[in-house]
Amino acid sequence: MSAFVFSKIVTHLPPVIARHQINFYLGGAISPKTLANADSKGQGPSGKFKIGRTVVYPTESLLKWLENRKK
Repeated sequence: MSAFVFSKIVTHLPPVIARHQINFYLGGAISPKTLANADSKGQGPSGKFKIGRTVVYPTESLLKWLENRKK
């Protein structure tokens, strides 16, 4: 069985994902709170921005960040 590669699913996701919708799109791969904590330390995915009060991430950046965090 081959290892899961996050970047392979990029075409099946929207171009940006809101932090609070991470579980919906990624099935619990990471929690919104973990992302918030990483962001506060400057260690979150690059390219995040806000739309109103909602923090969103470019999907490609988020998936690359997750790929780098795999054990």
